[in-house]
Amino acid sequence: MPIILQQVQDMLRKAWNTIKKNRKTLLKIGKYAAFLVLAMVILVMGLFFYYTYDLPRPEKFTETPFIQSTKIYDRTGKVLLYDIYGEEKREIVDFDKISDNLKHAILASEDARFYHHGGIDLEAIIRSVLVDLKLQSPSEGASTITQQLIRFVYLNNQKTLQRKVREIVLSIELEKRYSKDQIFDWYLNQIPFGQNAYGAEAAAQTYFSTSAANLTIAQSALLTGLIKAPSYYSPYGSHRDQLMQKKDYILKQMRDQGYISQEQMDSAKSEVLKFSDRITPIKAPHFVMYIQQYLENKYGSDFLKEKGLKVYTTLDWDLQQHAEKVIQDADKSIKAYKANNAAAAVIDPKTGEILTLVGSKDYFAKSYPEGCDQKANGSCLFDPQFDVAIMGQRQPGSSFKPFVYATAFKQGYTPNTILWDVKTEFNTYCSPDGNQVEAANGLKCYNPQDYDGKYRGPIDIRHALDQSLNIPAVEALYLVGVKNSIQTAHDMGITTLNQPDRYGLGLVLGGGEVTLLDMTSAYGVFAAEGQRVPPVSILKIEDSSGNVIEQNNKQRAQVLDTQVARTMSDVLSDNSARAAIFGVNNPLHFANYQVAAKTGTTQFSNDAWTMGYTPFAAVGVWVGNNNNAPTTGESTTLAAPIWHKIMQKILETHPVENFTKPDPVEVKNPILAGQLPPDQPPHSILYYIDKDNPSNTSYPNPNKDPLFPFWEQAVQSWVQATQPVIQPPPVDPNIPIIIPPQIPGPPVI
Repeated sequence: MPIILQQVQDMLRKAWNTIKKNRKTLLKIGKYAAFLVLAMVILVMGLFFYYTYDLPRPEKFTETPFIQSTKIYDRTGKVLLYDIYGEEKREIVDFDKISDNLKHAILASEDARFYHHGGIDLEAIIRSVLVDLKLQSPSEGASTITQQLIRFVYLNNQKTLQRKVREIVLSIELEKRYSKDQIFDWYLNQIPFGQNAYGAEAAAQTYFSTSAANLTIAQSALLTGLIKAPSYYSPYGSHRDQLMQKKDYILKQMRDQGYISQEQMDSAKSEVLKFSDRITPIKAPHFVMYIQQYLENKYGSDFLKEKGLKVYTTLDWDLQQHAEKVIQDADKSIKAYKANNAAAAVIDPKTGEILTLVGSKDYFAKSYPEGCDQKANGSCLFDPQFDVAIMGQRQPGSSFKPFVYATAFKQGYTPNTILWDVKTEFNTYCSPDGNQVEAANGLKCYNPQDYDGKYRGPIDIRHALDQSLNIPAVEALYLVGVKNSIQTAHDMGITTLNQPDRYGLGLVLGGGEVTLLDMTSAYGVFAAEGQRVPPVSILKIEDSSGNVIEQNNKQRAQVLDTQVARTMSDVLSDNSARAAIFGVNNPLHFANYQVAAKTGTTQFSNDAWTMGYTPFAAVGVWVGNNNNAPTTGESTTLAAPIWHKIMQKILETHPVENFTKPDPVEVKNPILAGQLPPDQPPHSILYYIDKDNPSNTSYPNPNKDPLFPFWEQAVQSWVQATQPVIQPPPVDPNIPIIIPPQIPGPPVI
């Protein structure tokens, strides 16, 4: 022991002597070392400052709102019809509106110690390094949820020292300023899941057509598996099997960390995941495009893609689905008549709200025939994305007649007024017998016929309208005037027919172009007893904070006399009056319900219409071809069956509501009440009235009207051919007539 101590003392003595001899050298080395250390510290601090001097403030999370897409909903706000977005499809939802399943899946997979670290997880970093060394490849990540959020919002994915320093600093700062739940909330609403879906809600809607609140364990694990590489793992791509394996791995991690049980893991693994058919789902597409066009015109497309509007529309999704299915189911039957497309609209006449709008039989189908040009007029028999209901200007056939007869009711005519269904020439340049085709001046003669080519003689307006007779309708239009009838149609909501001088007497048979939506809205005026609300498609619009920025405030306006509207409803709902032509059990009739209806078929059957209404719903259906090619059917075989099924659905889901009967009609002349003088031979209506003013002239008419001799000859020819003289039908009891006592002398109208 003493020997060892002696040796140690000798070694220390030698070392001290060496230090004394080299003192200057060691001091010099120490100075250089200290300088080097100081230089390194300064360099590190300089680099740190250089990398972080312009870092954004973490407060930007609360100052700059996230980009959010605009959502279009049905009237309940529960059915998402469409999502308008740019580069980012996102909807911000509250933290407690996101399923715990997704939160647990992300924590288990991305950051198990999230609630225990301060933004940087040193334990995870050490573990990552050890794993990487063992595998000799960088396979294990160590970024926390906070770091991922910072990287996505402020930085990028470049693997540089600068980015990592900035990421660490911002992560630590963010953790100091905000709670863990707030940071996790931002993360869940911000991160990308692929397919332009950002945040949990957009991802849930995009992939599973559900909300973030309702995600299952399996769905949550799968969405979590997309976070690291959403494009690569997309379920719509070629790596779905690898995504499923990743999902199962995440489920195992959830079990290992106590978030789910073994039974839950097994059940989630066996769950069959059904992905949304369309990456960008759209419901009621023609209606949605109609809404989107309005929004873009008012707010601009960029605003819609970023500001997170919530648009609550008027659409009844259940009724919309029913109408779409009815039209698709009818495809085979209408094709048998060479018709290739159909459209439908339903409006609440009391509010103007569009409940259903189907612009074609299938928005997602292909146009045909193959190779046709959808942009070329008259090329495609079927064009799926052209909205016939809103954009298609088609001739309405006889479905336009109620506007003419409503004009007649306004001028004092009644459902009992007698018109003549006889062979009549309406061109005064032609022969009065109605046998001429062309006048000497080259003008076409005009002697329309009824659909069956028969002539029924004297007939009241009620039966003439319900049986859709053409000749009495042309007479009615001549009596009331083309411009007056167009004005009535405009007042009721028809926005076309803006060239009144272009239309002749053929207007009443559908000689002008209208849209299905306009027609449905206008028929709704009859249903609403003369009151009109322009079509309403949006109930309200909210901004991203829930503030209402737009709300429907359209008011009803009286555009048609109440009694005129009630009279029309009484006539059009009279099934017994139409039974002679359509039969008792026709597709316009509903047992135990009052439904007013009118069909319309154009010449050559290019267009088939059925329009109808109850006090609470107006329904319109069109069937035909996009290129206006003729069909071989008519309204009762093409449009009416579709219309009937849509109306039936409405009636079954609504309490019975009948029309109000019109008040008794008070007229000064029995002619307007359908009471022809029994002691005189039959005459046309022009014999008794002046067509320009049926309330102020006496009869007999002094032949002032140029058509008077034509109408008279038509009546007399029919009378001579049908001896004995046919008496006019009795007064219809449905509308009582009040005739004040007559002053001696010629009766006045």
